[in-house]
Order: sequence, then C-alpha cells, then structure tokens
Amino acid sequence: QVQLVESGGGLVQAGGSLRLSCAASGRTFSISSYAMGWFRQAPGKEREFVAAINWSGVSTHYADSVKGRFTISRDNAKNTVYLQMNSLRPEDTAVYYCTRDADFYKLKTGRGYWGQGTQVTVSS
Repeated sequence: QVQLVESGGGLVQAGGSLRLSCAASGRTFSISSYAMGWFRQAPGKEREFVAAINWSGVSTHYADSVKGRFTISRDNAKNTVYLQMNSLRPEDTAVYYCTRDADFYKLKTGRGYWGQGTQVTVSS
C-alpha cells in the first residue's frame, strides 16, 4: 500500500522558516516515477496548489503567493520530497499536503494521491 507521510510542521513566528518533508513508502513505490508537489488548505478555504517538482528535479513550479519564499526539492534515493519555507507569513497558516502525479503539468489540478497533511501555524 502506498503512503505519503508529511512531517515538519509546527508553530513559527512570522518571518521564520520551516522545512516540510514528505516520505513515501510502499513495497514497490518509488517517487522517482512521479512528479511530486505540495498543496495547502487553510480553515474555511479550499485546498490550493503551492509547489510542484518534476521527476528529475529539473523543473519546478510555484504559486505566485509563495514564489521567492518557498523551495521544493526532492531526493529520489531517500524517496522523499521537501518544502523549504522561508519568510513565513500568518497567511501561510494551513494544513500542508503532499501529492504525487504521473503528469507534472496536471499535478496542480489536485487529482493525485494525497498524504494526511501536516499543520503549519504562523503567528504574527
């Protein structure tokens, strides 16, 4: 059974940093075959796209709201994808979800497989 397990969330002051991790597990599952990405959902709001990275790590794509502050990366050998979040703002407060998709260009539609999420709270 495939699992995506997010970690690294927590409470941080505005201007601070956090690094989220998403570890994939499953007997035959390797993230190297997939584009990976992050979404987030704030209370009372719809889930929104944050960042995506293609299978090799060469191509990335970000939501305008996080561009220049967040960096997505991956380590296929460790079956893990990361989201480095700098200059955090209170509006970044949300549950952050990891996802995978076979198609990098369709990942931001949110059709892929989801993890359980990790809470990020940014205080002002």
